[in-house]
This record gives sequence, C-alpha cells and structure tokens, in this order.
Amino acid sequence: MPISSVGKRNSCDAGVTLIEMLVVVTIIAIMIAVSFPSLSSGVETLRLNAATRSIVSFINSGLNHAERRQKVVEVVISKADNTLWLHSSEQGYERRLQLPDGIRIESILPEFQDEDAEASRSFLLYPGGTVPSFGITVVNRKRAARVVRVDPMTGVPKVENLPSQ
Repeated sequence: MPISSVGKRNSCDAGVTLIEMLVVVTIIAIMIAVSFPSLSSGVETLRLNAATRSIVSFINSGLNHAERRQKVVEVVISKADNTLWLHSSEQGYERRLQLPDGIRIESILPEFQDEDAEASRSFLLYPGGTVPSFGITVVNRKRAARVVRVDPMTGVPKVENLPSQ
C-alpha cells in the first residue's frame, strides 16, 4: 500500500510568510519604542552618578595631597569649561577633571549675588587647616541634579540628590 502524502507539507511550503515576519518586527519595534525612554533615562542617571563619584574622588585626592605633602592645594571650578582643576605649590602637581558629555556644572556653592555666572571659582585646601565649605551642583540632560558638597566639619565630600527641575 502506498503511503499517502495527504496531511503532509512539502518542504517548499515550510517557512514564515512575509506577513508573519512583519507582525513580529512590528511587535519588536513597539516594545523598543515603549522601553527606550526608561532605558535612556537610566543611562543618564548612571552617567550623572559616575560623574558625582568622580568629583568626590577628585576632591578627596586634593585633600589627601594637601595633608600628605603638607602643601596648599587650590581647587578651581570652571563652569564655562565644565572642568575642575587641582593645583599645588609642589612642582608638577596639576590634575584636571573634565566632566563627561551630557553632564554640566549648574552652580558653584555658595552662590553670590553679584558674581559672573560663568566665572571660575577657586578654593584653597590648607594642610592641617579647616576645609572650606563649598559645593558643586551638576545636572544631566534630563535635568536630574546632584550636589557634591564638602562638609567643613569632617572635610569629607558628600553627594546629595536634588529633585528634578
């Protein structure tokens, strides 16, 4: 008795139709479109957190250098260049921290009424002396903000979260 081919597909009939493929691609595109804002916001937050950790580490290195080498260290904060500098009276000691794209210095604390908004400010770290009370407000593209503030009592930089503007 011959085997009937009824109910069996030929090898040329197997596969995916163009319409099925378009439906799958459309579903994937919708999923990406829905999740993209939260993913990009998450990346911006990670970038902001990394920048604030870098600033804390940078200020700590200046404080450590002042104490260990017994040299005055100047911290220069430039809003216009989006950069922090450390300078010392020690020959050849100069460090620079350029903030990443998408992160900018919003303000330098304490703020003064008659100060130029784009002016650089500098603070001196004396060995064995009181640490000046200063801070830096940084924001990302989504307007989330963090403040890195140096506590004058402990001399430790701390990060504060600010509500989004």
